[in-house]
Formats: sequence, C-alpha cells, structure tokens
Amino acid sequence: MTEGGVAERRVENGKRKREKKTAAELSAAGNDRIRASHILLKHEESRRKSSWRDPDGRLISITSRVKAAEQLRELREEIASGRSLFEDVAARHSHCSSAKRGGDLGQFGKGQMQKPFEQAAFALRVGELSDIVDTDSGVHIILRTG
Repeated sequence: MTEGGVAERRVENGKRKREKKTAAELSAAGNDRIRASHILLKHEESRRKSSWRDPDGRLISITSRVKAAEQLRELREEIASGRSLFEDVAARHSHCSSAKRGGDLGQFGKGQMQKPFEQAAFALRVGELSDIVDTDSGVHIILRTG
C-alpha cells in the first residue's frame, strides 16, 4: 500500500502492470478488500499438521478439533472481556506465522482465503471479533481491523 492509494497487479497482454487506485475509488467499488487479524489453532484434522510453533506437528497431531475449539473459546473470552489484547494472545498461541505480527493478515480480497474464513471475515464489522470459524487449516477467531 502506498500513501494516497493502493497498488494492484493485473495481467494485460501477458505482461504485469501496476495500477493505483485511490482510497475513494476502492471505497466506491464496495468491500472488495478488507483487513483482518486471526488466531489459528491447528488440530489432528488440519490439512497441514505442522506450524512454526510445532514444526514436527507432535502436539497438533494429538489435539482433537474439540480440544482446539475449547482452547480457542477460552482465548476468545480473554480478549472479549478485555483481560488480554488480541495481538498478545495471537503472538502467544496462534499456529499461523502471522502470530509474529499479532495475527495481522494484512489486506485481502474475496477468493484469497478459504471460503468459511472469507465469509466470516467479510461479515464482520470493523473492530468486531468472530465466533469460532472452522477451515481445513484448523479453528480460528477473526478480528476485522479494516
């Protein structure tokens, strides 16, 4: 993202071209892109049973989906009650490498995330925290930030 606009890439005649849109143009186009953070907990049914936090997948492979969801509910309650900050909880618990950025995924558009994640994230208002979202990656809570 650049000041005063967002750079996008598109293919034209087989060549990549940069195109800048102002914030007003993006807003006029609707909610094509949003910004969100998340906390991911993987479990034995996750499509990839390793993470930066558990490279061999030893703990992930013995964690049930139910157990991961229970843990995530507890973490969500800590955040929702104000006892903990989302960024801190993400940094301590998330299996996604975005944990190093407090869970921040940056901006993304439709078609870039797994469908259940996308639907939940786009349905949130800015500042709103999702309930638990199941994807092939694991269970998530999502905070829409923009």
